[in-house]
Amino acid sequence: MRLREVLLVEDDRVDALLVKKAFRKLKIDNPIHHVENGEEALAFLKNSEKNKPWIILLDINMPRMNGIEFLEEAKQDENIRDIPVIVLTSSIEQRDRIDAFKFGISGYMVKPVTYTDMLELVEAIKKYWSMSELPY
Repeated sequence: MRLREVLLVEDDRVDALLVKKAFRKLKIDNPIHHVENGEEALAFLKNSEKNKPWIILLDINMPRMNGIEFLEEAKQDENIRDIPVIVLTSSIEQRDRIDAFKFGISGYMVKPVTYTDMLELVEAIKKYWSMSELPY
């Protein structure tokens, strides 16, 4: 059985590498598809040849289409809106948290500064989603 993909929407290449490295270290075998902004994420998700990802890890502050704009568009699409989204961002702004939760995200996590802390965060995501019962 092929493992479901994780969609990582992250414009910072270093942060994307840290997430991928944490997945490898924690032996999370789900492949990661990385895009750099909300427009690229929507194009990937709307490609009918692709299977839906297991989860979307979404940054907020990105060029072209930020995370909030992505959520606004994605949650209007019946083929995309049920994919769980965890915001993984450097933003500690209350407005970003409020706006993100308005679109039904599954969690809002501030990116850690150290790799060790990133490992702990990814481990927490892994534990939560391994226990969650998804409708698909």
